[in-house]
Amino acid sequence: MNQEVIPIYLMPGMAANPTIFEHIKLPEDKYKVYWLEWKLPKKNETLSSYARRMCQDIKHDNPVLLGVSFGGILVQEMSKHIPLRKLIIVSSVKTKHELPKRMQLLKMTKAYKFLPTRLLSNIDLLAKYAYGKTITKRIELYKKYLSVSDRTYLDWAIEQVVCWEQDQPLENVIHIHGDNDMVFPFSKVKNCVTIKGGTHIMIINKYKWFNENLPKLIA
Repeated sequence: MNQEVIPIYLMPGMAANPTIFEHIKLPEDKYKVYWLEWKLPKKNETLSSYARRMCQDIKHDNPVLLGVSFGGILVQEMSKHIPLRKLIIVSSVKTKHELPKRMQLLKMTKAYKFLPTRLLSNIDLLAKYAYGKTITKRIELYKKYLSVSDRTYLDWAIEQVVCWEQDQPLENVIHIHGDNDMVFPFSKVKNCVTIKGGTHIMIINKYKWFNENLPKLIA
């Protein structure tokens, strides 16, 4: 009798393309990996409506859904519309209470409406002002992995994160978080699988941990 092959759908972080998962390799006799990609939001589209549209790209019953950062918020919203085998979030948050104070302040003051997303959408422009080896390397990473540069999308995505209203964590969500995450500080996060030294981009630079441990978490 053939063993069931489990479908796993991977959702990248804000503005990122799915090549952030290029090093995620799971046993092919047990798992089949599918990459999801960001769509452009419709005018005034809610996160719930967007999540429902994203569910149209899920072609299997009871899959595993994994999302990184804002993608982790999105897959939680998607899980409200379709049944899942497992829900996994990485470098993300489970409720609005885990958002850092600076994001809560952005919401309170509505300052997120005035963020310079035009600059963020032009990585080549940022590269012109990149000085130093570390910053130059980071810009190169941005150019490789952050390909969704539409300003409408960026404005919408930032608002969805800052204004997310989830008050209580969903049942059975598996939260993987690095203790050196500067975007969603570890000190604000509750009940997670901790990766020592993990940063916000650990799905890229600590992929060996994920390749070894994801099968155990899914099982």
